[in-house]
Amino acid sequence: MKKRVVQVYYGSGKGKTSAAVGQCIRAASLGESAIIIQFLKGKDAEEFNFLEKLEPDIKLFRFEKAMQSYDSLLDSQKKEERQNILNGVNFARKVIDTGECDVLVLDEILGLLDLDIIKIEDIIHLIELRDDYSRLVLTGRNLPKELVPYADVISKIDLEKDLTK
Repeated sequence: MKKRVVQVYYGSGKGKTSAAVGQCIRAASLGESAIIIQFLKGKDAEEFNFLEKLEPDIKLFRFEKAMQSYDSLLDSQKKEERQNILNGVNFARKVIDTGECDVLVLDEILGLLDLDIIKIEDIIHLIELRDDYSRLVLTGRNLPKELVPYADVISKIDLEKDLTK
């Protein structure tokens, strides 16, 4: 029986999602299946639409309905979008519980903590739900210290210089 590996990519730098997607591509190249659930990026996050070409080995899910990201929505729109996001968290719980894939990426799930959409206990529950999947990858800007003991690999990605603005 395989033991899970919980991997975290966090920080203010760019490339957290790309690093997580890299884990999926590596898994797919080994004949494993991967699921990516993206949060807080809006329905129109085009940068990873190419992953559709890699189905069924890598599947991408977005539960948000708004085209723009959550933080740019009006308060009236956030209520509905919040429920869509919680549907995505519930789907992640189902994927873990049923062992539906070898690698599960929860992209920007740590950002849900920053917005008080979910609690740290919700993420701990996802981590502890099963121990026989191969890899769970979490991303976001901030990593609460309470989650550190639950992670096997933690990579901090910081921005040192950005001349593109």
